[in-house]
Amino acid sequence: MRRVSFLLALFALSRAAFAVDDPQPHQASGIKVGEVTGTSAIVWTRLTKNASRNNAGVVFGPPDDKNRTPEPPVTIPIEKLDGACPGAAGRVRLRYGRDKNLGDAKATDWVDVFAKTDFAHHFRLIGLSPQTLYHYAVETTGPGGSPVHGPVHGKFETAPEAKVPGDFRFCIMTCQAYFDRDHPEGHNIYPSMLALEPKFVSLTGDVVYYDHDPPTAVNAPLARYHWQRMFSLPRQAELLRNVASYWVKDDHDTLRNDTFPGSSLGDLTFAEGQQIFREQTPLDHDGPGYRTFRWGRDMQIWFSEGRDDRTPNKDPDGPDKTIWGKVQKDWFKKTVKESDATWKVLISPTPLVGPDRPNKNDNHANEGYKHEGDELRAWLRENAGDNLFVVCGDRHWQYHSVHPETGLNEFSVGAASDAHAGGTPGENPAYHRFHRVKGGFLSVSLQRDGATSKIVFELRDVMGQVVYTWSRSAEVK
Repeated sequence: MRRVSFLLALFALSRAAFAVDDPQPHQASGIKVGEVTGTSAIVWTRLTKNASRNNAGVVFGPPDDKNRTPEPPVTIPIEKLDGACPGAAGRVRLRYGRDKNLGDAKATDWVDVFAKTDFAHHFRLIGLSPQTLYHYAVETTGPGGSPVHGPVHGKFETAPEAKVPGDFRFCIMTCQAYFDRDHPEGHNIYPSMLALEPKFVSLTGDVVYYDHDPPTAVNAPLARYHWQRMFSLPRQAELLRNVASYWVKDDHDTLRNDTFPGSSLGDLTFAEGQQIFREQTPLDHDGPGYRTFRWGRDMQIWFSEGRDDRTPNKDPDGPDKTIWGKVQKDWFKKTVKESDATWKVLISPTPLVGPDRPNKNDNHANEGYKHEGDELRAWLRENAGDNLFVVCGDRHWQYHSVHPETGLNEFSVGAASDAHAGGTPGENPAYHRFHRVKGGFLSVSLQRDGATSKIVFELRDVMGQVVYTWSRSAEVK
């Protein structure tokens, strides 16, 4: 009898320990897991005032590029806008482990969140095991621990060790406009990518449009609102809480079109745009935007940074005009030469091959930065062989191009929706192996067969159907 009473008391204490005052999760902005290696990851979350986004708020837009009228200033509270997720002060904690039910979970300390960081927090996890599926729960409370809210669950997988042969898939997307989404709950590409069970996804610039998706982000609160509105969409949130992601910024999600250091958009400065991008994504606060990650024996990925050290687009071309900056170029050349990965993929927010439109002046594929473009392409021809490929964002059409002089292969992933596609200079037989003016994404898979490794590039439409395939194989010792 005493044993029964003891067990009942223990059960009651257990229930009390995990009881919630408010069963609704207060993380309407979603969760993002990024910078995943074999032993580490960053989990981003944000405590919100409400359990869900404001689906009945005031709508600014959509824009009409053909007959655009002056945009009225935002004179109502941001929390009353469509898709707003106002933040709230309180505490956050992460529990994570290999067991789906978190029976083996480790727990971080509780952390207070404040308006200074937009009520967001980055949990930096270390000591993880390679090639392992981790489950997690992000828990939140009000200030001082009350009330306790319902948790949000998700999962991610760590990278394999460098000696492990590659047999997995990842996806790359870019250029998603809020008013060009093709479903009320978000962009079709998100469930399409999730259905492929990728190990990770890369969001390769222009994931929000401060300057083209009303209301224009003329200050920091409106810039943060753009992130709330986009990533509280259910389709975006579902993928990002269950798949690791790597984030690269470009112009529209830093500040405005063709931006560079010293630019501004209303009261929003370039420096604020840099800070807000790191604040709203699962990135290190202090590390450079360019970085590299190893995924097993057969894959190493580089992410380039094209805004932080850029000289203005209108400057005359020459040896001093740059997109990457000397430090990044030296780092890239060094790390590529040191890599023994079977396949190497450079994911760039802007093209290196193109071709681009004659009137453009903002990337390595046109005359504006030809000197540096020629330098990089020539170096890759001499030092990287035929096992390095470029995947680029920024362009609103899909293509596979081969540079006529250097043989460098480049894949443009295309815009995130059909409505956002366009702008191509047309098909160019000297470059293009494939050209399509529609939305979609790119999936890349590694396939192993004994001593042979195969890399497969598949351009897909917004529903995930393959529209073009190209592959290459290599014998691996």
